[in-house]
Amino acid sequence: MLELRNMTKTLGDKLVLRNITLTLEKGEILAVIGPNGAGKSTFFKCTVGLLQPTSGEIYLNGKLVKKNSAEMKQRIGFLGHESFLYNNLSPLENLKFYGKLYKVKDLETKANELLKEVGLYLFRDIPIRSFSRGMMQRLAIARVLLPDPEILMLDEPHTGLDQEAVALLNTIILKKRESGTSILIISHDFEQVQALADRAAVLRKGKIVSAKRLGGEVSMAELKQWYEAEVKGT
Repeated sequence: MLELRNMTKTLGDKLVLRNITLTLEKGEILAVIGPNGAGKSTFFKCTVGLLQPTSGEIYLNGKLVKKNSAEMKQRIGFLGHESFLYNNLSPLENLKFYGKLYKVKDLETKANELLKEVGLYLFRDIPIRSFSRGMMQRLAIARVLLPDPEILMLDEPHTGLDQEAVALLNTIILKKRESGTSILIISHDFEQVQALADRAAVLRKGKIVSAKRLGGEVSMAELKQWYEAEVKGT
């Protein structure tokens, strides 16, 4: 379980995040949605440890996470807008490089299994510099899954994917949830939020203003109506 308590972030003289308190339960898919400028990217970076919150606390399984915590980096896998892949390496070489950093056991076998899972096995030995945006995203997903993180943080993970890749990613996300992985998705794609999320939270002007349980029981029209009302502050 991941818990944020009164997390704030100031950049310069601007208060970007305001007292965010939010919980991600074990085996839950939580979607954070909000308009442009709401602070979603800053929220993501603070939550995964790329930025240090100005104040507030982050707890992982009830334990306070300290600054630059190695434990948090090992237990949370995140996929942001940067792939962190090396263009001169092949998919297999990229995964083996990161696998050694994560000290993944039986690395060769696991890397090849993941490449099959994301549909890149036939391209495993080709340098990725010629890969499309969608292929890079698939490989980045494999990189994130390599150390079997307890928590997955995904920032707009469907961006740049074709319909086949979207379906593949959703299958992976749901499979991970079934195995007990907790997943936080930042997204503006209501179709994917409605299809995947157990719960959604609206971020507006740096603050979580509302949360709603979805679980496949809320229609697209109801989801959009709720979101628009919360964004407008009505």
